[in-house]
Amino acid sequence: MAVVEELLRSETDGTISFGNHKLAKKAKVEDYQHAGDLLKVKTCGEITKLEKNGMFLYESVPGTSVLRFAEGEKGVEFVVEGDKDAQITIGLTDDKAYEVFVAGESIGVIKTGLGGKLSVSVPLEADGEVPVKVVQI
Repeated sequence: MAVVEELLRSETDGTISFGNHKLAKKAKVEDYQHAGDLLKVKTCGEITKLEKNGMFLYESVPGTSVLRFAEGEKGVEFVVEGDKDAQITIGLTDDKAYEVFVAGESIGVIKTGLGGKLSVSVPLEADGEVPVKVVQI
């Protein structure tokens, strides 16, 4: 179990890790520079939220710790950890279909609407760290 003590950090492989689901009070990091983008994270046990260049990118209720978050042209991939099952919303491309994989297994295809948001429930309570992959099809 690896919470992100510094709330937001760049990894050597070019990904980012963020959030700390163990915090009792909200904490945030603003204006964090990563790969030419400005990131902002707010996190605690109740919610974790990430913005990139002022735009929505990730939110979980309750809060989570996210490791090795990578964005690509065709989707996102990360490992998520939390004490309770989480509802995760990811900002993607408007009006596209994505196949979603949780713990290595496809849970189906989900289409984004005009806002480009995709929501998925991730069982965390018994599993610890769970890999999530979202791929545009």
